[in-house]
Amino acid sequence: MEDDASAILDRGQYEDAKTPWDQATWRDAALGWAGRELASRGLREAGRRGVRLRPWSVLVRIPVEAPGASTASTAPTAVWLKANPPGSAFEAPLTAALARWVPEYVLEPLAVDADRGWSLLPDGGELFWQVLNRGPADPRAWEEPLRQYATMQRTLVPYTKDLEQLGVPSARTTALPEVFDRTVEFIRSVLTDNTTPLRQPDPAQLSALRPRLLNWCEELAELGIPDSLDHSDLHDGQLFNPEPGRFTFFDWGDAAVSHPFCSFLVPAGRITDRYGPEALPRLRDAYLEPWTGDGRTTAELRRALSLAGRLGAIGRAVSWGRHFPGASDATRAAGATASAEWLLELASDEPPF
Repeated sequence: MEDDASAILDRGQYEDAKTPWDQATWRDAALGWAGRELASRGLREAGRRGVRLRPWSVLVRIPVEAPGASTASTAPTAVWLKANPPGSAFEAPLTAALARWVPEYVLEPLAVDADRGWSLLPDGGELFWQVLNRGPADPRAWEEPLRQYATMQRTLVPYTKDLEQLGVPSARTTALPEVFDRTVEFIRSVLTDNTTPLRQPDPAQLSALRPRLLNWCEELAELGIPDSLDHSDLHDGQLFNPEPGRFTFFDWGDAAVSHPFCSFLVPAGRITDRYGPEALPRLRDAYLEPWTGDGRTTAELRRALSLAGRLGAIGRAVSWGRHFPGASDATRAAGATASAEWLLELASDEPPF
């Protein structure tokens, strides 16, 4: 593969973020692995790489072609090498497992290295946000992807133990208070140990939220909807829409085994921002449609969604602590602050939807 000096680097707002890409031995190992996997599939690198560096992932876009391929070739135009930190290294084996269990809803990786948290992925086509931006402002465009995502979650219910054995974090409905406690402790440790001054919120303020959290978890568990896979960050940049009616979901680094309805929090926020809150009832019911038929009333499903929508803030808070080793004080401080802000959503007297 080409020398890494030819790569186009994108560090976003994280110019000082420490990632393994900065280590020549790591780059050689990761790119060498990708090159060998490409060669075994009859592909070769065919252009300048693009590298996206964040405290929580390294993502490398590798243009490829098949030797001797013509412009009419069906070979992929690019593949993506993704590397996760230890806290989300489960994404590699999870991606491979989902391709076996629910292939119609996800990308099939070209290769994974589960031990090192590396994935080599095909190009998935157009992102959903690109399709939305090109068309009229119609919230109904979200109906089908939400139905398909919920259908996928229902299909995965029997695999929850398998998911946990792959390393996917367990944040089951009845265990969410303990997940909350660990997250508050993470925030407290950063606030105590970090020399960077942080504004409120105060960890003590977060701990005071626990009683209402317990009540919500108990009520949600009593409704009896089984735990499944929660993406935890399902926005319009986390699914592909390569052709009408077809959607594939990706980027599972924030995922957990939890109440499936927690997944609705993030798309609900994006939908509200784009179309206004009046769009939510119709799309809420589109998401709930695949969950009907088990004897639960519409009112019970809507209540469960409202409760899980609040509790989904815990999953979002947890994700901000999954950094590469050696993260700077500033990165850890920013993560702890974001975690605390998400947990404070639990203080709201109004449900998110």
